[in-house]
Amino acid sequence: MLKLYGGAFSRASIVKWYLEELGIPYEFVMLDMQAGAHRQPDYLAINPMGKVPAIVDGDFQLWESGAILLYLAEKYGKMPSSLEEKAKITQWAMFSNATLGPGIFVEASREREMPKLMQPLNDILERQPFLMGDEFSVADVAVGSILAYIPIMLKLDLSEYPAVVDYIKRLSERPAFGKAMGMGG
Repeated sequence: MLKLYGGAFSRASIVKWYLEELGIPYEFVMLDMQAGAHRQPDYLAINPMGKVPAIVDGDFQLWESGAILLYLAEKYGKMPSSLEEKAKITQWAMFSNATLGPGIFVEASREREMPKLMQPLNDILERQPFLMGDEFSVADVAVGSILAYIPIMLKLDLSEYPAVVDYIKRLSERPAFGKAMGMGG
């Protein structure tokens, strides 16, 4: 069975959300980050960077949430078949981790970066319900999980971006989202 390694309130919940969407059985291995479990040799053998999340799927080990999401989409047949569509999904996964996450969570540049990121996202989501069009995809897990943290962790006012607010609400109503990202469980 696939094992997902994570800590409390870690980016592992992003991968957990997608596993729940896919309906894949998995074991969640909770690492005690306070106690430094992610710095122990047995975990460093899985992820030498000592970060979560990581997965072990049979003999295969992978870390970095974006890479894990893309692997799962590919493995479980949720990746489009065309190279161009795959590239678009990869683009969103990379945007989420390299641009959107830092743009929102790095306080020093947030005021400058947020409007530049949120306005184009709002424009896209005014035209279509999901990032890739009419269908929910792994791109929505990558980007949506970052966006969903804004009202929970940062309490920022998103009223200027009504389509983004709608999108976050739509995603948060998905049963798999509730199981993985819900702050209650």
